[in-house]
Amino acid sequence: MTQSLDLRGLKCPLPTLKTRKALLTMTKGERLTILADDPMAAIDIPHFCNEAGHRLVEMIREGENRLCFVIEATGH
Repeated sequence: MTQSLDLRGLKCPLPTLKTRKALLTMTKGERLTILADDPMAAIDIPHFCNEAGHRLVEMIREGENRLCFVIEATGH
């Protein structure tokens, strides 16, 4: 199952906090797709995944500030 979050228009630290909150409700193997436009998300979300143990499957940069992330939850 894949869930989606549209976090465009939110500034640091909100994209990472909302990503964390969504992943807490997900089971191992579920995927979360995130759209963001805060330039800091390109640093913060991969760092969060690394620290929390979630797998960053893909990060796509579309233009200067349009980002798409696919994260696989590790469960809790």
